[in-house]
This record gives sequence, structure tokens and C-alpha cells, in this order.
Amino acid sequence: MRIDIITVLPELLRSPFEASILKRAIEKDLVEVHFHNIRDYTDKSYNQVDDYQFGGGAGMVLMIEPIDKCISKLKEERDYDDIIYMTPDGETLNQKIANGISLQKNLIILCGHYKGVDQRVRDLFITREISVGDYVLSGGELGAAILCDAIIRLIPGVLNNETSALTDTFQDNLLAPPVYTRPAEYKGMKVPEVLLSGNFPKIEEWRENEAQKRTEKLRPDLLE
Repeated sequence: MRIDIITVLPELLRSPFEASILKRAIEKDLVEVHFHNIRDYTDKSYNQVDDYQFGGGAGMVLMIEPIDKCISKLKEERDYDDIIYMTPDGETLNQKIANGISLQKNLIILCGHYKGVDQRVRDLFITREISVGDYVLSGGELGAAILCDAIIRLIPGVLNNETSALTDTFQDNLLAPPVYTRPAEYKGMKVPEVLLSGNFPKIEEWRENEAQKRTEKLRPDLLE
């Protein structure tokens, strides 16, 4: 997979890809992540990429021209499955969406900033709009990092145990069951006996029941 991220603040994005699972995925050549600074595509003085919005109102808007130049250059080099815009009014990211995007080959992710981008960018180029929640961030960079983390970890070979992702919370519309590790007893609190039994059918049955109970208690909406 190749991911091209368009942003006015590439320095804000680099660190999530320089550690842990995302770093290993890049080092294994399972994914390429490239950052493109919108300011590199403007002819305006002082590298200007934003301007006041027509009709008045507070907040600056990213202009269409530098974004057009950047996206057009990338599209000349390869075909893209999706051009995603990170925005609070997009579809809310969930596990099903992450599963689907993880199967794609080439992605562009555009990060909004200030009051967002000129609407014509969305009309001309964007194929999908994604939100990471019903709240507003200073820009789309952190949302883009969340989206990338959610999809890259699903690529075969990224996780040491590929079945791990299949048992994550939300994969089957259930929350994950409780998990335990050593010691088997700590300050009087014991690990459920079934998990120590070695009876794997019973263990799976316990996990399914616990997942069901936890979901009913904490996220009953997932069961509707």
C-alpha cells in the first residue's frame, strides 16, 4: 500500500510513523507513506496557501490552486483507489471502514486546516470524506494519523500475529472480552479458572460470552 498525505504541517505527522507498528510496517516495505507540503505548490508570496472566505466570517480557507497542483501531480504518477478528505462532517470512521480501506493499494489523504478547504476541492477531487468523531480538531493531521494506524495494522504481515487483528474490538460488532496475563493471582484477584484450564473450546466459549456481556453493558447500540 502507498499512502500520500497532503498537509500544511508535515512535521506534525512524522512522529506517529517513526515508532512501533507503523515504523515496522514501513521498514518491512509493506506500506509507503509520503508527506506533501501544500506550501511547495503555491506561487504566492510567503508561501501563502490560505485566504479569507468569500462572504465574510472568521477563519481562513485553504485555496484550491496549490491543492489542485499537488493532487494532479500525484495522479499523473499513479492511479488512486480513493482521495480521502479528513473532515468533521465526513462519515465517522469505524472498523468496517478501516477493513475496507486496508485492502486498497494507493490512497491520498488530504488534511484540512483552519476553516477547511475551498468547497471546489471537495467537489472536484475528493472521493470519500472521513471523520474521527463528532468534535473539531485544529487540523486533519491527527485524524489522518488515526486513520493510517487503523488501516496499516490490518495489512497482512504488519502484526506479528495476523490473527490478532481479527479478534479486536468491533471486528464482529462486539467489544473484546477481558484479557489477563501473569501472575495468575495478584493481591487476592485471580484470573478466571477457565483461562488456566487449557480447554480451548471452553476458553473460546467464555470469551464469546464475556464479549457479549461487555457489549450489552457498555455499547448496547452495537447489538441493534
